[in-house]
Amino acid sequence: MRFNAALAAALCSSVSLLGQVRAADEAADASSSSDVESIVTSSIERPTFTPTNVKADFLEQFTDDWESRWKASHAKKEDSKATEDWAYVGEWAVEEPEIFKGIEGDKGLVVKNPAAHHAISAKFPKKIDNKGKDLVVQYEVKLQKGLECGGAYMKLLQDNKKLHADEFSNTSPYVIMFGPDKCGATNKVHFIFKHKNPKTGEYEEKHLKSAPAASIDKKTTLYTLIINQSNDFEIKINGESKKKGNLLEDFTPSVNPEKEIDDPKDSKPDDWVDEAKIPDPEATKPEDWDEDAPFEISDDEAEKPNDWLEDEPTMIPDPEAEKPEDWDDEEDGDWIPPTVPNSKCDEVSGCGKWERPTKKNPAYKGKWSPEYIDNPAYKGVWKPRKIANPDYFEDKTPAKFEPMGAIGFEIWTMQSDILFDNIYIGHSIEDAEKLKAETYDIKAPIEEEEENASKPKPKPVAEAPIDVEFMEDPVAFIRGKVDAFWSIAKEDPVEAVKALPEVAGGIGAVVVTIIALIGAAIAMSGGTPPPQVKEAAEKTKQAAADTKDQVVDSVSSGAEKVQAEANKRTTRSSGPAE
Repeated sequence: MRFNAALAAALCSSVSLLGQVRAADEAADASSSSDVESIVTSSIERPTFTPTNVKADFLEQFTDDWESRWKASHAKKEDSKATEDWAYVGEWAVEEPEIFKGIEGDKGLVVKNPAAHHAISAKFPKKIDNKGKDLVVQYEVKLQKGLECGGAYMKLLQDNKKLHADEFSNTSPYVIMFGPDKCGATNKVHFIFKHKNPKTGEYEEKHLKSAPAASIDKKTTLYTLIINQSNDFEIKINGESKKKGNLLEDFTPSVNPEKEIDDPKDSKPDDWVDEAKIPDPEATKPEDWDEDAPFEISDDEAEKPNDWLEDEPTMIPDPEAEKPEDWDDEEDGDWIPPTVPNSKCDEVSGCGKWERPTKKNPAYKGKWSPEYIDNPAYKGVWKPRKIANPDYFEDKTPAKFEPMGAIGFEIWTMQSDILFDNIYIGHSIEDAEKLKAETYDIKAPIEEEEENASKPKPKPVAEAPIDVEFMEDPVAFIRGKVDAFWSIAKEDPVEAVKALPEVAGGIGAVVVTIIALIGAAIAMSGGTPPPQVKEAAEKTKQAAADTKDQVVDSVSSGAEKVQAEANKRTTRSSGPAE
């Protein structure tokens, strides 16, 4: 009786000690994790937004009076088959970013509707004419929900009497289009300018060749375009140069047409010979050339393998096949079992009738044809004569753009919450850099820090002590395995079982053994178990139940995530960016 009580007390103490050790470890880990999160959160300090003193022909930071400058478009669709009343139903708002905020109180212009056409514009205080000056265009884009298909580019609109904000649309004449665009495999920073043909007066779009890739990032991205009076240009992303070139050399179609063109009235003379080679007319077929010789012949040296089974068929009736019970010989005909490969043939060189293999015929030459020689009558490749291009002109200064009277965003996108901010349009590279230093350079490192802090912590990897073998120190080896199991189980019980199944099985066996011993001790004593034993057994039972619940919750949450992602993919639409 005293032995049973002592045994029960010892087991109870062991269970309690194990629970206390686990509780202490978890409490220490939780405290440490909480401290780290607190440090990260408190270390991210954001400055408060202050309007800049930088001056420019047009500078926009979307302060409280922004609505006095910007107007959303209500242009009607020109397509008579359209079912919507308005082309541009997308809404706009000015608000602080919802993700990775860099500066307190810093607001931007935000696209509010996915899968919708948006258009908004603002007139310049006075027209911008860059003749005799460099042109600098700079603005921030923040893709808060990423960008799978859509545009985030701006247009600098031509200054004319038809410039009405309410009627701004995709047909409104513009001078420069600049900014990111992505849909499917297309991902680039547009730089398009419209050039006026001095002879016809018509405008033609000139597209940048080999445009740089856009930055598809939920953090703020700064796009800068610099056009010099020398016709040189540079595109920067986040202050880093991504593309340099010249307006006369790096755009298609080219600014200036060719001086000469092919004469459309010229034609190749009938006696023109443009065959450089001809068959040798003096060549004759050799007498021993046999055109009828086959490409392959039977290999007379081949011999049938000794283990070849000529009497065994390659396919035999399936011995396991049975005639269906509902098979009617009168209606369905005689039942024939399906055939299967003869297993005897797998163990030998082959079965069935043996035939000699073929080999390449050494006497084969094929059809004879004469060799080709240089054509003595050859005159070369004919080309039409060149004449002066009647449409030729030369514009040496395409950087002298038409005067610009407004800025507009006219886009279609599948993602909402695209934010635009800190727009600079002027002539000073130094002032654009100063604005960058006051805005982007401050928020960029803060946003980077917030993104890093938001990333999920990597799961611990289960590793046995690499410097201890079981035979050297069994206790240290087992302790390392158990410690690794608990560290993973606290984050993901299922992953812990997968990574270290031997530890999970051992723990389960210990728990079952303890419960069995307690039950046996109680049965042998013939009395009511003491409160300590009841309490230990209850704790053990509860711990097992908690572990089971964690596994179930982990599996369930994983399934829900997979299903949610599947729904997202199947409901996602895609369309071309405008």
